[in-house]
Amino acid sequence: MTRWHALEPADADFLTSAPHIFCYQKRFAASPEKVWESLVSDESLAAWGPMIKDVTWTSPRPFGVGTTRDVTAPGGSALRERFFRWEDGYRKSFYVYESAMPVFKRFAEDYLVEPAGRETLFTWTLAIEPKPAFALPVKVLAPVLKAGFGRIPAGGQKYFATHG
Repeated sequence: MTRWHALEPADADFLTSAPHIFCYQKRFAASPEKVWESLVSDESLAAWGPMIKDVTWTSPRPFGVGTTRDVTAPGGSALRERFFRWEDGYRKSFYVYESAMPVFKRFAEDYLVEPAGRETLFTWTLAIEPKPAFALPVKVLAPVLKAGFGRIPAGGQKYFATHG
């Protein structure tokens, strides 16, 4: 049984003010509609590569503000997420309200899907605030975390190169 640790809520301001902000931009060889369809599919980011093991939507469709989902990464890391922004076909943002890891005080993500000619410009922003006991380790490991998280949008780029 997973032991869950509660996190504080976050909002759009946190995405620009958090102690650690990682932002990635990738061009995907697919239309914005196709990228959005993938993001809200049952598999979602889990289809893009091995960095996300499982995505389970825990709210009924149609999705919108207040939608929740559970995400599991390899190694048993698990997050419960609640969406605070949902602009269908264009942008969605969530904060993590519970985590299986006791590391974070606040954690939020933003997905932005924009047309770029025949492709899509995908911008993913991840914002984290560790609990005080983890502030120094997260600061030291920030470059490693950034590289690790960056494998997710890189996986999306590979995915849409063959599924676009």
